[in-house]
Amino acid sequence: MSSTECLPTDERLAGVLQRLYRTRFSAAEIATMHRVWRVLVRDFFQKRIRPDSTVLDVGAGPCLLINEVRARRRIALDANPDLAIHAGPGVETVVSADLSLDEIPDGSVDHVFLSNFLEHLPNYRTILDLLATIHRKLSRRGTVLVLQPNFRLAPSHYFDFIDHSMILTEVSLREALVAAGFEIQEMKVRFLPLTSKSRIPKWPWLVALYVRLPPAQWLFGKQTFVVAAKR
Repeated sequence: MSSTECLPTDERLAGVLQRLYRTRFSAAEIATMHRVWRVLVRDFFQKRIRPDSTVLDVGAGPCLLINEVRARRRIALDANPDLAIHAGPGVETVVSADLSLDEIPDGSVDHVFLSNFLEHLPNYRTILDLLATIHRKLSRRGTVLVLQPNFRLAPSHYFDFIDHSMILTEVSLREALVAAGFEIQEMKVRFLPLTSKSRIPKWPWLVALYVRLPPAQWLFGKQTFVVAAKR
């Protein structure tokens, strides 16, 4: 038996994620992603997040949104131990693979962000359980913002990443949210390209132009964006 097999499950998972994402994204790619998301938050996401709110980013990864968003309190949660390296000043970090979100009091969060996360979960029951938990953690006027690769729009590349498990489309995503007690407020079926590795220009001025041009989103968009509120 190897020394890795002797570790607790959470520690093994943390090590796997750390190796996987250090391999997947170079420092230069992460720096480019931060520049892109600075524009995306400024021109798109911030309009859907109240500046006086508490924001929780579940599966925050390199903290692309949570570092840029303006909010009273910002919390990043991820199973990757490298989370603290990526979190910006003022961002609270929770390194955990526990999706019960026990570290977050019920009713204490105004916005929860899920970006490229649900497809990593093992089955539909885990997704429904997580969404029900998020519903409980949200305040009365709380919303969940989901940015999700859409299998229907990119079937040939959806599983290019070894940690993608669940197939989701805009239809199944809507069904899951409604079943968990949410009401859909906004849905953009085609929004961002499938991945940050997509071969489209990433200069800030072009990103800003892309956000303002729905025809470009219909051409390149392979991810669906949804805002859903507590019903």
